[in-house]
Amino acid sequence: MQSGIESKAFDRFSETCSAVFTDSAAQWKGQGGKVLGYFCSAMPEEIATAAGMLPVRLRATGSDGTELSDSFLSSLNCTFPRHAFNMALKGEYDFVDAMVMFNSCDHIRRVYDHWVRQIKTPYVKIFSLPKKAEAAQIDWFRGELDQLCADLREHFGVELDDAGLAKAIKQHNLTRRLLRRLYDLRKAERPPISGAECLAVTVSSTAMAAADYNEVLEQLLEDLEGSDGLPRPRARLLVMGGELDDPRYLKEIEDQGCLVIADSLCFGSRLFWKDVDENDPDPLQALARYYVADRPSCARMFTEYDKRAAYVREMIRDFDVDGAIFERLTFCEIYGFEQYSMANDFKEWQVPLLCMDREYILGAIGQLRTRVQAFLETMEN
Repeated sequence: MQSGIESKAFDRFSETCSAVFTDSAAQWKGQGGKVLGYFCSAMPEEIATAAGMLPVRLRATGSDGTELSDSFLSSLNCTFPRHAFNMALKGEYDFVDAMVMFNSCDHIRRVYDHWVRQIKTPYVKIFSLPKKAEAAQIDWFRGELDQLCADLREHFGVELDDAGLAKAIKQHNLTRRLLRRLYDLRKAERPPISGAECLAVTVSSTAMAAADYNEVLEQLLEDLEGSDGLPRPRARLLVMGGELDDPRYLKEIEDQGCLVIADSLCFGSRLFWKDVDENDPDPLQALARYYVADRPSCARMFTEYDKRAAYVREMIRDFDVDGAIFERLTFCEIYGFEQYSMANDFKEWQVPLLCMDREYILGAIGQLRTRVQAFLETMEN
């Protein structure tokens, strides 16, 4: 993606974001390392890191069709799993040694059903992710993570103990703290980084080794903290929703004169807004508690809506948000319910909100621009 940031660190993130099989993954594989692939942000990357594997959140970046996956998934399935499984069938994910999935939604569950029969990945397994965030669900998820650790030890002969997990937790918590520093820069009246650029940075965190990523991010923060801010925008926007890994979508929005300065996205702030407890003597329990209850939750956690609404309200206040856009992948039932509930709350808060459905692959750009322009004009009036 094109950027106004003069930073080699950002160039690295931009390149990483634009590919599925990244230079980081290629280098890792070239050195004999194993790659663990996953789809959902509920996957504890710390486990892969502690096992000496590279965790890579699989995207469908670069996909141009679903001609193969349409034999397995219907046109009423969300287009992200259709594009992702199409890439799997074409061999685009053959660099993955272990594939870990969760029952995050029915669409991804169907991908697993076909993956185990059609794709020759050495290790593939689906684990149960609770939909509530109480003590019983945390304990259940700890059991699932314990099984995952046992499987990785058995299948790959890796060492995976509490000491390694504790070290990995500290490493990934550093990532979270650095990303929160980046977001603090966006609170300024003239932020030094756009929303599209920031999304490229956060997406890259799911495709690079944590130690390498942290080093590059620290350099980017140094570059940004000494740079001039962007021109004052027509409006400061918050973007909400689920699967959004394409910075070009936010760039089309920002090209209308506004600036995306905050988000509630599963490739954005929800990845790092809280830390995993480093003081818990049971690292797996700390991870289970974090991924089920402590972090800002996904819309599938149906008992946690009030907390999500409070989180969004806090974003609106802290980032001086003028309005918000709720983007939803077509046929995503989970975020359909969330969109309806949030629309009601935004009316009560008297904050302008634009709700838009979209396909995974960026399209209908003219319609997107027109709707954003009309939204901004409405806000100004």
